[in-house]
Amino acid sequence: MLGAGVLAGAVAAQDWRPLDPQNTLVVDTSKGRIVVMMRPELAPQAVARVKLLSREGVYDGLLFHRVIDHFVDQTGNPNNHDGGVSAHPNLPAEFTATVPATAIEAVAARKSDGLAGFIGANPVAGIASADGLSVRTWGLYCAGVVGMGRQADPSTANSEIFFMRDASRRLDHDYAVWGRVIQGQDVVRAIAVGEPPKAPDKMIRVRVMADLPPAARPKLEVADVRGNAFAQEISRVRQARGADFTPCDIQIPTRQAP
Repeated sequence: MLGAGVLAGAVAAQDWRPLDPQNTLVVDTSKGRIVVMMRPELAPQAVARVKLLSREGVYDGLLFHRVIDHFVDQTGNPNNHDGGVSAHPNLPAEFTATVPATAIEAVAARKSDGLAGFIGANPVAGIASADGLSVRTWGLYCAGVVGMGRQADPSTANSEIFFMRDASRRLDHDYAVWGRVIQGQDVVRAIAVGEPPKAPDKMIRVRVMADLPPAARPKLEVADVRGNAFAQEISRVRQARGADFTPCDIQIPTRQAP
């Protein structure tokens, strides 16, 4: 999904970004490795909770207990069932965030009542303030986006996380977006399906990249969405898709670091 392709070949050498070790999550599963770029700008408390539980080892060995094809892979509950929570208190809803206008690094669409673009690898939409200095924004649930699960009460996110197998925009505004898969979307889609699966896959080991020894860290770079090649790709896809265009149609290239 978020692989190289034609666009990657057009990205200039100076337009590749190294990963931020403090905001990259490395999830080794029974089907392979998933690498997530976390976005504290969108959901700071969710990102902090995922880091905390990873560092406590809570996620290690947990099952993907609810997996629906073309929708989500759910995991992160210590009891391996819906409704399980960690020893930490529930989190408040983080469905929208106010960010500086400059945080929207690539504007993919602009209308009189809002805009859509990217914060890092995450597609977002938002409404600009009257002075244009800030944007009330929310993450879009495109393929590869990761979110916090919750119960009916909006302020019940705790430890459950989910990975989007495909886009499902009905989740926008209702679940906290805390990052996006930049490597391993094929793994996300290979996780055994079921509610629960007959033979569930699991997260074997989950670590913040900064906590791994250098030799064990993913050697990846991500295309800079502020670069010229990415802007041209947005224009190309927007023209091809016409009125049906959304930021979910845009792939973020990654490559092995030279």
